[in-house]
Amino acid sequence: MSTAMNFGSKSFKPRPPDKGAFPLDHFGECSAFKEQFLECLRQSGSESSACRPRAMAYLQCRMERRVPGGRPGRGESFLRKVQLMANEPLEKLGFKDLIDEKSEAKPEK
Repeated sequence: MSTAMNFGSKSFKPRPPDKGAFPLDHFGECSAFKEQFLECLRQSGSESSACRPRAMAYLQCRMERRVPGGRPGRGESFLRKVQLMANEPLEKLGFKDLIDEKSEAKPEK
């Protein structure tokens, strides 16, 4: 005899990630930035805070690059270009302190 212990259990409703999904970098548009970040992690003993400037550069690359996209059969062409990542202010991605350091380091004209 099998009995289910589902007394009033709610069904699971998956939800998308907070920042959404972005396409994989199939064409290697930002692979150099990714490799620099991974090399930094190796050299720093996986200390990610030491590699934040490289992480920021990688995300900037993803926001600047456009790659072929679209889904055939849904009225879209492969010729349409999509971003590797939606534009997002770097401050919202946790890099406000790095941006402030850059602006302080620039001499005023």
